[in-house]
Amino acid sequence: MKPMLSFFAAASLVAALGTASLASAQNISSQDMKPALEQLLRENPEVLLDFLHTHSETLLDIVQEGSDKRRMANMEKQWAEDAKVKKTVAVKDRPRVGKSDAKVQIVAFSDFTCQFCTRAEKTVEELLNEFSGKVSFVFKNMPLEPEGLSGLASQYFVAISLIDENMAWKFYKTLFHEHEKLLLDNEKFLRDTAMAIGVDMKKLDSVRRGKQVKAILEEDLKDSEKLELEGTPCFLVNNLVIRGAVSKEIFRRAIEIELAR
Repeated sequence: MKPMLSFFAAASLVAALGTASLASAQNISSQDMKPALEQLLRENPEVLLDFLHTHSETLLDIVQEGSDKRRMANMEKQWAEDAKVKKTVAVKDRPRVGKSDAKVQIVAFSDFTCQFCTRAEKTVEELLNEFSGKVSFVFKNMPLEPEGLSGLASQYFVAISLIDENMAWKFYKTLFHEHEKLLLDNEKFLRDTAMAIGVDMKKLDSVRRGKQVKAILEEDLKDSEKLELEGTPCFLVNNLVIRGAVSKEIFRRAIEIELAR
């Protein structure tokens, strides 16, 4: 931040001096610049404030770029350690996008009621299109309230996936794309969505109360505990762990690392 503020302060000094004084401003040595800036800002603090206000979007972009670079560097250090430990999770009977033998497998641990999961779902969808044929995707349920709405949504999703995988992905997309309606209408939205995509409701109710759905959900939670995942969303990109709704650039980098590996 300090170098950036110095830049903006210098620009403010030039702006304050005006075009007529630009030549004399250029003659100020680097040694004299600091006291000149300090004096200017003490006497005219509004100069810098006005300049920053005018160029606030530029400043925010620079700050965000620096933050992303630091986070990317930290993530790559973490991934170097992640890659040393093979991570095995259950994917049998889970719906999958892409081929099971794809070079990169993304496994999501997510919650249909989580706002950050909704944001991450859009990122994953875009990257699956970008890396079509090279990446597969498996969704595992990690409801933060297993006895509440999130647990119920997971139960419906797993049951529908056992009936018809294509219907399950339609159900999945609707729940994430219409997140607010899910939170507002609760189970009514789940049932309305299932009926709208053509699910046999009697069969659905029978399957979702069965032992297989319960076993899959319990297995997903055990896998999340084994990996010591504490919040949603979390992802495995092969053996690399991504925690949270990270930027598409960071997520893409994890995929590129694994494709290169």
